[in-house]
Amino acid sequence: MLPSLPIPFSFSQSSLQDYTDCARRFELRYIERLAWPAIETEPTLENERRQQAGQAFHRMAQQAIIGLPLEKLEKLATSPELGRWWQNFCEAYPVLGYGKKLFPEISLSAPLGAHRLTAKYDLIAISDEKATIYDWKTSHKRTRTEILSARWQTRVYRYLLVEAGKHLNGGSPFRPENIEMIYWFADFPNESAKFTYNEAQHRLDGELLLKIISEISQSSQFQPIAERETDKKCAFCAYRSYCARGIRAGDWQESENEPDPIPEIVFGNILEIEL
Repeated sequence: MLPSLPIPFSFSQSSLQDYTDCARRFELRYIERLAWPAIETEPTLENERRQQAGQAFHRMAQQAIIGLPLEKLEKLATSPELGRWWQNFCEAYPVLGYGKKLFPEISLSAPLGAHRLTAKYDLIAISDEKATIYDWKTSHKRTRTEILSARWQTRVYRYLLVEAGKHLNGGSPFRPENIEMIYWFADFPNESAKFTYNEAQHRLDGELLLKIISEISQSSQFQPIAERETDKKCAFCAYRSYCARGIRAGDWQESENEPDPIPEIVFGNILEIEL
């Protein structure tokens, strides 16, 4: 018997995006839990280096927000790339935190049908019952705003903050119109992508989330995307060999996304710098 979707299953923006991009990839990753048989981008060492730099930047940002001195953290910027990102962050940081309650690396979860919806936020900043969601991006290209608008991350993060964030707001749920999401690009600090929210969008997001989760739950077959759509999506997919969709990985310079996936960082296990 083939493995089936666990009940309840914790859906995230990543799993929903995988299903939207390719149902077969969702099945292989989340249901069959198969090991990745192929690298995602070429050259491999460069992709791995950028992945590690992205992890380090997220760690440094989290430590800055919890109060470690910026000048001490600067010592962790061990490459010109990471140093550039850190300088850009330090220049933007006073604006991010001025007069706000800051909740870095916080996770929220809420029931959705028979399953759960979860998200881990880089930063939620709150001021006067208004919440700003920040997501750090270390991609080498500034992802187009229309791509970000269509991605599940933008829907899930705003929706879930309304549904599960009242403990951050004195016990009162955030009103959708008081929520904003900002993608901040470490290499393009003045080109942030901002998304507001409203009640109509929140209601639509809830309907779309229930619809896609119901579709996934009732699926008995998860088909790969059509051949005509494979040029770029399959080139950056580590499961492409299961579908006979090419041998060579895509060039990282052609991707608008960060290296995928960036393993979850467990901040409690990270050694602090010496003060």
